[in-house]
Amino acid sequence: MSLIEKLTWRYATKKFDLTKKLSTFQLNELLHAVHLSPSSAGVQSYKILVIEDADTRAKLQQAAYGQAQIADASQLIVFAAETNLDAQYVKNFIDHVAKSRGIDRANLEGYEQMINGNVSGMNEEQRINWAKKQAYIALGVLLTSAAELGIDACPMEGFSAPQFDEILGLKEKGLTTAVIAAIGFRAEDDAYSKLNKVRKPEEEMFIHI
Repeated sequence: MSLIEKLTWRYATKKFDLTKKLSTFQLNELLHAVHLSPSSAGVQSYKILVIEDADTRAKLQQAAYGQAQIADASQLIVFAAETNLDAQYVKNFIDHVAKSRGIDRANLEGYEQMINGNVSGMNEEQRINWAKKQAYIALGVLLTSAAELGIDACPMEGFSAPQFDEILGLKEKGLTTAVIAAIGFRAEDDAYSKLNKVRKPEEEMFIHI
């Protein structure tokens, strides 16, 4: 299938097949794709948790209004935004860039100043919101990559972020939950998989100037 056909095939899966799990290869391919997600300045100001433990997922399910996908999917993916975006965080990132590209760090001074200027110009709430926006970009890559790989997914915002943070011990890690996605394979009797995809007409969606 073409990419368009695969994106038409995908939907926000409501019921997962409990007997079908992603293979190690499939999971790694999906995570590799998400790892390549673009982000503002390339900073990737988030971390991604892959939750498989049944007890942990049972607790998270209660913090997500009992939604079955949390426990029934093959894995639950949690995108967690960094909360400690400061000069030290930027320094560590620039160190990594210099090492990865074999560049003299001094040549990246302007790049570092640009990022620090953006970060320092925001208050704490704005920095966290900025980090969460980057996590949403990664979510989009996950959904598209999952469709390309024939993996079902359900992006989810219906949960208590403070409860997720507490259950997963994210505060101590300098993180906070931004958005989540369940991944796996659809159940044959998921009625939502049989529905036509509904989107705005293209002439209403796109404005060509």
